[in-house]
Amino acid sequence: MVNWRVSGSAENNVEFPRKLPPELRKMFSNNDEAVINKKLPKELLLRIFSFLDVVTLCRCAQVSRAWNVLALDGSNWQRIDLFDFQRDIEGRVVENISKRCGGFLRKLSLRGCLGVGDNALRTFAQNCRNIEVLNLNGCTKITDATCTSLSKFCSKLRHLDLASCTSITNLSLKALSEGCPLLEQLNISWCDQVTKDGIQALVRGCGGLKALFLKGCTQNCHELEKMDLEECVQITDSTLIQLSIHCPRLQVLSLSHCELITDDGIRHLGNGACAHDRLEVIELDNCPLITDASLEHLKSCHSLERIELYDCQQITRAGIKRLRTHLPNIKVHAYFAPVTPPPSVGGSRQRFCRCCIIL
Repeated sequence: MVNWRVSGSAENNVEFPRKLPPELRKMFSNNDEAVINKKLPKELLLRIFSFLDVVTLCRCAQVSRAWNVLALDGSNWQRIDLFDFQRDIEGRVVENISKRCGGFLRKLSLRGCLGVGDNALRTFAQNCRNIEVLNLNGCTKITDATCTSLSKFCSKLRHLDLASCTSITNLSLKALSEGCPLLEQLNISWCDQVTKDGIQALVRGCGGLKALFLKGCTQNCHELEKMDLEECVQITDSTLIQLSIHCPRLQVLSLSHCELITDDGIRHLGNGACAHDRLEVIELDNCPLITDASLEHLKSCHSLERIELYDCQQITRAGIKRLRTHLPNIKVHAYFAPVTPPPSVGGSRQRFCRCCIIL
């Protein structure tokens, strides 16, 4: 394999090894009339460039004017992660990237870029309106103004990470709920100015929200009475532990389709501050790891009025019966798949499954 190196700007020469064949010298010349630029159509060259990372694209942009145009074409900059350059990234860099990429950019990570603020992200939002995934984790200069800009210009946003952006308040969540209806995942961990009012506004406006990360924000949920986490597929027992500690007034909790929670999470919830006198409704539909042990942990929830257990395949009738001995007034909604009984000895009697009524 032949190794070659590019140095300097587009006006400089490419430095070749002395033994490089003349044919290759001519093909990879920095002259815009190089063979590779003549033989391969622009579309194919762009396809090749699309596999390069940010650093390599920048190096290719220095080879020649033709390659500069190809390397900096917006179609090659659909996914950008600037975490490795975070100390050098300032607002003007983000502005230049947004102007270069425009509507091509789909995914951008500015994680840890402390020099990026609201003005740069406003320019970014105006230019990159097709952005779907944006990571601003640790960008401590940004405020609610950034979320206002995203709400105004970036309606296709699906994933947003604002962890440790400590100036973010409820105004940001309200703005996102109004302008980003497709939002599926939001991380506002350690945004300690966010309260339940902002979360409620977010949930009302973003009906497709699947994952909400609130680590470090639970101190603001002491008054929370109802939480709906249905289909939040990344919810684990750790979430239930935090709820049991920091949400003493919780009355209604929906965990349906949270397939990662186990009996251990329900155990912490059953021992939590809300369990004995507050918790009235818990929904556990389609939680495949839940067993009768969870029902044992909920026996001390004296205010529990209703529990949903549809398609919890490890829950048994015996487990429900034991729960009812402690909570006789509880309404249990469960479904057990019908089982067909074996045929009778004579073979003449018609068979029915257990859920049928035999007249």
